[in-house]
Amino acid sequence: MNPSVDANWKEDGNFKRGISKSGFLAGLQCSKLLWCRYNAPEAFPAVDDSTQAAFDQGHEVARLARTLYSDGREIWDGRRDLDQALRETQEAVTERRPLFESAFAYAGGFALVDILNPIGRAEWELVEVKSTVEVKDVNVQDVAFQAFLLTGTGLKVHKCTLMHLDRNYVRRGPLEPKRMFVRQDVTEEAAQRSRSIVARLEEMQKTVGQRTCPEVVIGAHCEHPFPCPLHDQCWTFLPEHSVLDLYRGKKRGFDLLHRGFSRISEIPETERLTAIQRTQKQVIKDGRPHIEKRPIERFLKQIQFPAYFLDFETFQMALPPYDGASPGQQIPFQFSLHVLRSLDAEPEHTMFLAQDAQDPRPEFLRQLQGLLGRSGSIVAYNAQFERGVLRECSDNLPNYAAWFRETEKRFVDLLNPFRAFRYYHPAQRGSASMKAVLPALVGNSYDGLEIQEGGTASLEFCRVTFGNVSEDERRRVRRNLEVYCSKDTMGMMEIVRALRQLCSR
Repeated sequence: MNPSVDANWKEDGNFKRGISKSGFLAGLQCSKLLWCRYNAPEAFPAVDDSTQAAFDQGHEVARLARTLYSDGREIWDGRRDLDQALRETQEAVTERRPLFESAFAYAGGFALVDILNPIGRAEWELVEVKSTVEVKDVNVQDVAFQAFLLTGTGLKVHKCTLMHLDRNYVRRGPLEPKRMFVRQDVTEEAAQRSRSIVARLEEMQKTVGQRTCPEVVIGAHCEHPFPCPLHDQCWTFLPEHSVLDLYRGKKRGFDLLHRGFSRISEIPETERLTAIQRTQKQVIKDGRPHIEKRPIERFLKQIQFPAYFLDFETFQMALPPYDGASPGQQIPFQFSLHVLRSLDAEPEHTMFLAQDAQDPRPEFLRQLQGLLGRSGSIVAYNAQFERGVLRECSDNLPNYAAWFRETEKRFVDLLNPFRAFRYYHPAQRGSASMKAVLPALVGNSYDGLEIQEGGTASLEFCRVTFGNVSEDERRRVRRNLEVYCSKDTMGMMEIVRALRQLCSR
């Protein structure tokens, strides 16, 4: 949740209307987050591209959902004054027609309702639209807050509905709103949660009215139900190799931190740790990497030549952009392939990058099939991702199904020896990701690259492919995409080479 892109954030700086629904959810997550929304908005970082993209897609999904309701009226369009929206809502409810972005304030709370649909002569259905393919607990809490406000202002809420995208919907031709949305009745759950809202609102109003920001100890709430935009500010006190770096041990790490242990090296010997976590602690104490040669050698023997080092880049959209695609499905738009014909051969490099906004999957598969041959290992880092993308593509393009079944057997996952801590360097800080392993093991990093991670690659591809940019900008971004993706496959070769050298010592 980033307040800078919240539809209700405009009114959060003016407390007279009360706490918005997103402000309420922030208050449930953390009282410091709530206080800063209303008293220190400058503490929040600027909206990042990923958040803005998600926000924009949410608007697209909401607009599509509205087409299911005829003769609807939009109350707040993002430009109109919110006080005027409150007045117009009170007038519009008498018309007994669907309302979009209607505004309600009651008992110190304020909300804009996605869709308010009339039922019968006097009742209403509250519809909250989500651009996701599943319902989360926080979404039900969101609906409960809105239902509380509507009921408080005198409306009879007959039904509360969460409308979200159907992950099983497959586009064939124009988008079909009637088929692509799932409706989940959350009336009873919302009613139960509404009972505690008055007390919580009163407590939140007291928090916002404080002169000083509340002191809140960091914990799991910093990342759930939303990553907190103040996360980095609140976590700056942590030392290097903190207990929160424990591999798959965040819950234990918070417990240790609250008991006064901040560094992994400080963890008492009596503390129960997993074998991997004990390895972490020993590596920090010794100051040198942990290496298990025999398991590494067994892993390296799995790589058969010719060896194909493969990496994909993908994008996903809430609304499927192509026939044969589903909401939120990963669409591959790029691959990098480095091939080693033998252990000592010079690497051969090939790549694919979609040229335009057309569905890239047919050409993606066609080229990949021709390049991967019929034998030799296909090495990927976290190969489950590449296999999953290929599986979905072959489901959509059944001519490749038999090829995929044979190709899938050839994958070797380079993540495995690092996930099992057969090699672990203290610089990895509890992570087995390639972004952590490559600099720790090889001394090579992604620093200096214009694009340094997959999320940015996806956003940049979509921006220059589907957006309105100059040809010079498009060429610049495409060059950066090629550099980034080839860095991944070159890095995998360097990692394998470094592991071989370790085993030969």
